[in-house]
Amino acid sequence: MELFVEKKITSVLTSLPVMEAFYTVQGEGYYQGRAAYFVRLGGCDVGCHWCDVKDSWDVSKFPAIALGDIVSAAAEHPGRMAVVTGGEPLMHNLDALCRALREEGFQTNIETSGAHPLSGSWDWICLSPKKFKAPLPEICNKAHELKVIIYNKHDFAWAEEFAQKVNKDCKLYLQPEWSRSKEMLPLIVDYVKTYPKWEISLQIHKFMDIP
Repeated sequence: MELFVEKKITSVLTSLPVMEAFYTVQGEGYYQGRAAYFVRLGGCDVGCHWCDVKDSWDVSKFPAIALGDIVSAAAEHPGRMAVVTGGEPLMHNLDALCRALREEGFQTNIETSGAHPLSGSWDWICLSPKKFKAPLPEICNKAHELKVIIYNKHDFAWAEEFAQKVNKDCKLYLQPEWSRSKEMLPLIVDYVKTYPKWEISLQIHKFMDIP
């Protein structure tokens, strides 16, 4: 039993299941428009019905890539902001990945639903809570950015609930769900004009037709 646990921990620390990794421009939230290297990890147990990367849910589909190879691929590009996303990246222990990225001079950012305990050392935590699995209080407290996806008009009240749970310095964003942008964006504009503590996040990478 002890040998099994040791092997499992070593595996988690030295490799991760990568769905895709690519150099692009951050399209959402506080850092939109900035060059970034994305590492999208496989595995998600949150299961949003409108998710645009449902292929990421089944972790068994994706090969375990050595952390050294992940970071080496990122370091080939001039940008030094790494965004770890999913799926739900915090299903995995990310301590060693963060250490390796920082050793190469990367700013470490994560995008998470907050449904799993926090691992890793992060310069920026984007919390995007989902109704299907509530985020943990520890992540609400540490989030630098709250990004709430607006699918229908009832989501505004839900967004306000989380605005009360994050720290006072957390940036607050409302983002229309892509397939509902035409209906929701006018409502978001009016809402932000009425409640200016919120800002609008748009998926500008989709307008630019880039990853």
